[in-house]
Amino acid sequence: MAIRKKSTKSPPVLSHEFVLQNHADIVSCVAMVFLLGLMFEITAKASIIFVTLQYNVTLPATEEQATESVSLYYYGIKDLATVFFYMLVAIIIHAVIQEYMLDKINRRMHFSKTKHSKFNESGQLSAFYLFACVWGTFILISENYISDPTILWRAYPHNLMTFQMKFFYISQLAYWLHAFPELYFQKTKKEDIPRQLVYIGLYLFHIAGAYLLNNEKYQKGFSLWAVLFVLGRLLTLILSVLTVGFGLARAENQKLDFSTGNFNVLAVRIAVLASICVTQAFMMWKFINFQLRRWREHSAFQAPAVKKKPTVTKGRSSKKGTENGVNGTLTSNVADSPRNKKEKSS
Repeated sequence: MAIRKKSTKSPPVLSHEFVLQNHADIVSCVAMVFLLGLMFEITAKASIIFVTLQYNVTLPATEEQATESVSLYYYGIKDLATVFFYMLVAIIIHAVIQEYMLDKINRRMHFSKTKHSKFNESGQLSAFYLFACVWGTFILISENYISDPTILWRAYPHNLMTFQMKFFYISQLAYWLHAFPELYFQKTKKEDIPRQLVYIGLYLFHIAGAYLLNNEKYQKGFSLWAVLFVLGRLLTLILSVLTVGFGLARAENQKLDFSTGNFNVLAVRIAVLASICVTQAFMMWKFINFQLRRWREHSAFQAPAVKKKPTVTKGRSSKKGTENGVNGTLTSNVADSPRNKKEKSS
């Protein structure tokens, strides 16, 4: 009786290939350690820092509020632990989307290696953008930012945040931080790493800046995508100038005070506006170059398909060319010519 050999061997434990193949399971075990720590009194105090939002403040209810008290949050150093835990959660969700959605589509479409990596990157970002846009829109509506945009700069600094506002920031920071280890887990090509590092760094810079400077800002950016991208850049610039340039500039308190979290001074406002304008200009420059490159590639691809007009020449050769084919392609008459000769000979 022949002994069947396994076609594939599992890599050694803790080897490079083992970590790449099982990184989601490894990260799940690490996240489970923090969750199990909540079950024991000795470790609960340490685990709760990673799992739940910190710096909770309970304010007494006012006459306008129907509830007895309101729970709000501010930021601090312990938020780094919370961001780390939800970074692990983002890695797990990334692996689930990759395995149960994107990989199945890849197997059906039979993409090349280049298109395979591009599709994975676009698929992951599309899922995140859709989730973030829906959540961000819900926050804009529930916090009355759409009905009253002056809330963005009125009563600055915004030291306290609602639960969903702080959780939104934590989730955003966790997602973009998880993108760094994913460059290793997804075996990203060396030539693609600088490009991804640029936009990951830009997102982290602006989200962390909005979080630490006690100011709310949202920027969410093919045909429909191109229009939304340009509108997003313009809307971001308009809101930034309106909020930082005009709204905060007219505020009464314009003294730098780290204890109260007030950064509403001229130097900080100029730095924030400059960083936003430079970033938006850089993104538009990259966007325009990308669209121009796509247009050139499309034009170069369409050029060989355009048929040249036949040149009319006098003489026998021209007549032959017309009989044998059109524009260098054989016609059905040419294919049938041997059969015609046979019929003629018979």
